[in-house]
Amino acid sequence: MIDGENREKVVEMRNITKVFGTHKVLDKVNFDLHKGEVHALLGENGAGKTTLMNILYGMFPPTEGTITVNGDSYQHMTPKIAVEHGIGMVHQHFMLIEPFTVTQNIILGKEVTGSTKAFLNMDKANEEIAQLSERYGLKIDPKAKVEDISVGMQQRVEILKTLYRGADILIFDEPTAVLTPQEIDEFTQIVKNLTDQGKSIIIITHKLAEIKSMADTCTIIRRGEFIDKVNVAEVNESILAEKMVGRIVSFKVDKPAMEEGATVLYLDNLVVKDNRGTDALKGLTLDVKRGEILGIAGVDGNGQSELIEAITGLRKITSGNMRLNGQDMTNSSVRAIMDKGMNCIPEDRQKRGLVLDMSVADNLILENYGKEPFSKGGLLRFDKINENAEKMIKKYDIRPTDPKINTGDMSGGNQQKVILAREIENDPDILIAAQPTRGLDVGAIEFIHKYLVEQRNKNKAVLLVSFELDEVMDLSDRIAVIYDGKIVGIKDPKTTDEKEIGLLMAGGGRDEKIQ
Repeated sequence: MIDGENREKVVEMRNITKVFGTHKVLDKVNFDLHKGEVHALLGENGAGKTTLMNILYGMFPPTEGTITVNGDSYQHMTPKIAVEHGIGMVHQHFMLIEPFTVTQNIILGKEVTGSTKAFLNMDKANEEIAQLSERYGLKIDPKAKVEDISVGMQQRVEILKTLYRGADILIFDEPTAVLTPQEIDEFTQIVKNLTDQGKSIIIITHKLAEIKSMADTCTIIRRGEFIDKVNVAEVNESILAEKMVGRIVSFKVDKPAMEEGATVLYLDNLVVKDNRGTDALKGLTLDVKRGEILGIAGVDGNGQSELIEAITGLRKITSGNMRLNGQDMTNSSVRAIMDKGMNCIPEDRQKRGLVLDMSVADNLILENYGKEPFSKGGLLRFDKINENAEKMIKKYDIRPTDPKINTGDMSGGNQQKVILAREIENDPDILIAAQPTRGLDVGAIEFIHKYLVEQRNKNKAVLLVSFELDEVMDLSDRIAVIYDGKIVGIKDPKTTDEKEIGLLMAGGGRDEKIQ
């Protein structure tokens, strides 16, 4: 723990105000960062945290206020000025070119050339990236294409891209949202290594345990206003949560006992290929019943994404059988699967869950725009569409409350609420919830969990796929552990623990009855 107040200030932000149209996102917010400090920025989704850091990085100007970096003051930063002052930012939603390799993405704009300066020296660049990834414990294949690697690996590329440019002030926006528990431990060590070398770090995170384990100082903002600045060593997680949302937050998931219901989804010996044509699922068998939340636990890259895509109709099943409500739906269309009673909260809300250039109202009826009451005689009924949006905005606490705002202009948590509202209001027999709380604050997590449990209590089936082991343990009635494309164990959360689940996730201690 450092004594930040007695160290040199590397960033001062004073009276930062930002207005978009008529919506005031930030209102006279102050923020300081000291050399060698890890400073957490905490707030609900939509509180203005990322906006504040985007202003620091020069992505857009503040409406009012000044920014001072290493003694130089600006009313409007630009990314060029930010980089010149040693500021690097890793965004929550990746800014990568998918057909490019890992190395090509990292060196873009700072290319490694040969002696003639006319050609890229890719061998040298690959070697440099390999050494960099090794140095910071972010092992990755420099020659792999971004489109072929997992979300967790893509996050590593973003981190390496910033480190490659030698930033002294690093802004991480939800850096661990897509990492496994082991990778989070590695990232914590990376943060320590960076601060030991004199670098200063800002971490936007909703994970209170990570603030306690990594940060020296925490600034809390709520609905665009500064609430408090605390020494992390002097507060507990409950105090942080209460300051963030303005009320006491429950970390406990209450679930009444339910009788075992009929099987809604049955997967028999599924084989599914990944983007490279190799088997991602290697004979996976699983059933999900009414009145239960079945949680899938596993390290990223063991077939979870391919499983979700296969059962929702987005990826071909090579062999095996999928039955939904007793009917064979193997390789059926997305629409046919939805009509048979399955809806999905996708793991990537921006790519698969929303049309970012469309309004909240339009996104809420994407799956039903051709049905009454939203259309009649082939014509959309905008009064009914807006009426539905206003009702859903109120019920699911979506912010801002304007149904005409584009979903691309909303925070990640509120984007997720739009998807949750749409999928649950379709009243499915089974809801697939893939990484449903990724990047969300504790208040939003509590909200999402409530609705998932409510589905289960209505005798619906829920298939939860999450890299958050705590979430799987707390929510699930049964836990199925996936490893190398197979279910290697099914456990009762009341009689197991994280150690046993973790061993199965690593490929050890397989349940022989599953084989």
